Amino acid sequence: MSQAIIYESFGGPEVLELRDVPEPHAGPGEIRVRVTAAGLNPMDWGISSRPEVAARFGVSVPSGFGSDFAGVVDEVGNGVTGFAVTDRVFGGAMARAAAKYAVLRPPADTVWHTPDEISDEIASTLPVAGLTAIAALGAISLHAGDTVLIGGAAGGVGVFAVQLARLAGASVIGTASEGTFDFLQELGARPVAYGPGLADRVRALVPGGITAAADLFGTETAEAALELGVPGERISTVAALASTVAGVHATGAANASPGAMKQITNGIVAGSITVPIAARFPIEETAEAVRLQAGRHIHGKIVITLPN
Repeated sequence: MSQAIIYESFGGPEVLELRDVPEPHAGPGEIRVRVTAAGLNPMDWGISSRPEVAARFGVSVPSGFGSDFAGVVDEVGNGVTGFAVTDRVFGGAMARAAAKYAVLRPPADTVWHTPDEISDEIASTLPVAGLTAIAALGAISLHAGDTVLIGGAAGGVGVFAVQLARLAGASVIGTASEGTFDFLQELGARPVAYGPGLADRVRALVPGGITAAADLFGTETAEAALELGVPGERISTVAALASTVAGVHATGAANASPGAMKQITNGIVAGSITVPIAARFPIEETAEAVRLQAGRHIHGKIVITLPN
């Protein structure tokens, strides 16, 4: 037998249960990964709690949980090339990452080899958050000299977006709760409190105005940017979690440019991108991890860990 996080009905963290499940094995064209870490994303609990979000990803109940994983290949099916037993890998396994084993079929399932310099915990945070950040900035053609407003800047996607924007030569204003202001300043962003009156606070902080915006949580930042005169083609939202704001780009990890993950891993290895781990939870405490992330006051990524 194996173990996996399973939910039988949509709902809050209380529906997530660690269950004994039949042990899966790699068939032809497949690899099996012994998962050591699963990075948690708002998308994951958006899927498990909201049927309309789950439907966008083809997920129905009963279902497994989580999308980002890292671990070690321990079975390789006939016909697979490019992967061998003991390879360290990370990638995406929609609705089945928080489990002892994940069976994948590359290239339909996206799997990368983990660089030696990057830990499994860090690797497990990269697929959704890193690629979403690159897609959100790419959609607005961010470039040197821009002043960009990033909504949800201290969250899992935001920490990548802030650093990537800075590397592109842009000045960054990041929305967050006041408790995260020091954290954002360390990443190179000027913080501003989210909530009603956001446009007025940004106007006071940046009298010269902003030139672009990426809303990584909801639509508040996109709406404030429009109010501040930013044209819609220079505003992006994360399509998986936000209702589309008319005239702006709705994007996500699937829209990231070719080579985006290499850009991120190269940055981490070089030290120009850091990945703050806000908290670690054993798989038995997945529901508690979701509760913490849903509170929107974390600094960086949350990782679910599994025994080696």
